[in-house]
Amino acid sequence: MNEIEKTLLEQVANLHEVPSGAYNIRANGTSAGRNTTANIDIITKKDKQGIDIIIKPNTKNESVHIPVIISQSGLEEAVYNDFYVGENSDVVIVAGCGIHNAGDKLSKHDGIHTFHIGKNAKVKYVEKHYGSGDGNGQRIMNPETIVEIEDGGYLEMETVQIKGIDSTKRCTRACLSDNAKIVITEKIMTHGSQFAETSFNVDMNGKNSSANVISRSVAKDNSKQIFLSKINGNNSCSGHSECDAIIMDNAVISAIPEIKANHLDAALIHEAAIGKIAGEQLIKLMTLGLTEQEAEEQIINGFLK
Repeated sequence: MNEIEKTLLEQVANLHEVPSGAYNIRANGTSAGRNTTANIDIITKKDKQGIDIIIKPNTKNESVHIPVIISQSGLEEAVYNDFYVGENSDVVIVAGCGIHNAGDKLSKHDGIHTFHIGKNAKVKYVEKHYGSGDGNGQRIMNPETIVEIEDGGYLEMETVQIKGIDSTKRCTRACLSDNAKIVITEKIMTHGSQFAETSFNVDMNGKNSSANVISRSVAKDNSKQIFLSKINGNNSCSGHSECDAIIMDNAVISAIPEIKANHLDAALIHEAAIGKIAGEQLIKLMTLGLTEQEAEEQIINGFLK
């Protein structure tokens, strides 16, 4: 890999070298490296672009890295990755996509990830998006995540998009069985004329299932953001949706949370707050010797932690 591709890999997967455990690295539309373990297999799909990641039951303390990097201007792709997580497993999955576009053509990656999480399995899933390059070509990503969690299963999902993506539409859908749980944390920052739309739809079909969807976002300059969250309580369950956003300059933010109780014992809460950085926060930090810009950066970094 060249230095640009190494930087992309570091940004989206925190990789400075080849990871231990199972991994599949995709670069400019082709495989750039793969490793499997005794408990985790990775198989190339035959009918479309993408892979199947098969994790055996009772797999513990193992990880899978499946980053995608694009440094070729004009490359557009749709990739389908399916995860089959065996019951009683406990694993970490690190995905993410980085696009460097120094040309005039649009570069685009649509990643469709489907999770089949077995009974009592536990998954931490981290997905980061990053863009760079001084060309006029756009950097576009449209991630889609589909989740099915069996009885007692758990998914912790962390999505991060902080820099460089001109347009993104994220769609996440989840279906929960008895005692299943999902926790989603989103962190996103847009600037310039960027656009970001995120949509979460969770069906809590199982008894004692639960969902917690939390979004933290910052919109600068002339960028636009839309946050949509729908939690459906179809059984005795608990659900919470929260969106906190900082708006700056001429940005526009829409937050549209929705909760729907279809069962007497569905306990659901939604919260949404959008506002500018408080003046007293800036003044306090500036009295400590920071410039106004440095103070803003400190506040934003703390908010997005």
